[in-house]
Amino acid sequence: MQHTNIHTKLPSGYSFPAEWAKHTATWLSWPHKEASWPGKIDLIYPIYSQFIKAVTEGEQVCINVNDEQMKAVATAHLQKEGVDLSKVSFFIHPTNDAWCRDHGPAFLINPEEKKKIIVDWGYNAWGDKYPPYDLDDVIPTRIAKHYDIPVYYPGIVMEGGSVDFNGKGTILTTTACLLNQNRNPHLNQQQIEEYLCTYYGAEQILWLGDGIVGDDTDGHIDDITRFVNEDTVVTVVEHDKNDENYHLLKENLDALHKMRLLNGKQLNVVELPMPSAVIYDDMRLPASYANFYISNAAVVVPTYRCKNDEAALDILTRCFPDRKVIGLDSTDIIWGLGSFHCLSQQEPAV
Repeated sequence: MQHTNIHTKLPSGYSFPAEWAKHTATWLSWPHKEASWPGKIDLIYPIYSQFIKAVTEGEQVCINVNDEQMKAVATAHLQKEGVDLSKVSFFIHPTNDAWCRDHGPAFLINPEEKKKIIVDWGYNAWGDKYPPYDLDDVIPTRIAKHYDIPVYYPGIVMEGGSVDFNGKGTILTTTACLLNQNRNPHLNQQQIEEYLCTYYGAEQILWLGDGIVGDDTDGHIDDITRFVNEDTVVTVVEHDKNDENYHLLKENLDALHKMRLLNGKQLNVVELPMPSAVIYDDMRLPASYANFYISNAAVVVPTYRCKNDEAALDILTRCFPDRKVIGLDSTDIIWGLGSFHCLSQQEPAV
């Protein structure tokens, strides 16, 4: 395996593509941590397997498992939901938890040279909230080793769910997450921007403020605002003025309308409703329709057994005319405080 120094700049020509760009595969880490879904983990496997089934219709799904026993359990769940197992590859890469968006590999590609590299950001379970996370932290390097591709180490903490990309040089993120003292307290906003531009191959960072209530990641962008094409975002809004998300989402909406892309264009902003509050054990969960995953064949959207499900699916269907939009019930999965986007990380084709 090739290592590079922490401070080595990436070779030129590499960047992190938009999620709608063609994938070679989708990476997942099989859920096994009971503490992430206390009393509910067995309920998530049918829907999780249906998610995998939807993704395999257009690409390979690569799943990190702890051992052969976990692989056998996973295989049984997938078979029960009718997943084509020829489209699933298992890797014995032990993990602490299931959130592959955050601990998985950041694949960058150089289309000219037809080459791919992995950037292995530091991972500390959202500010050291859920130790241990040592196994998750090394997942990108394990995958790079398996494929024998170069791996780069920025040497700072960064999670995939905290950034969203338009594939044309712009990254969306939040100050609530990236400027939190529990991530990189030694860095200011400008220094973090430099790391993002250097190691994602970007030119511009657009900053929103707070994330939604109940989000234990301190405000990941993938629960609030997502690019759906290079100049359009969907962003969640709350219409009930008494809801605790109302003001922070209105501030984000106002900020989006003022933003400009690299070419000077204003963002097209499409509003997405919030679901009704999902409460479990007196705790508000970070339920959001923005946590969808864009695969080659489909856009898989979390739904929550509420009146806004259909409206959200209709809006996203209009945003993705070239893909099937599939709603899957995420009411049990969200008890783990994340949904389909948090659970997955794409491997772009080159």
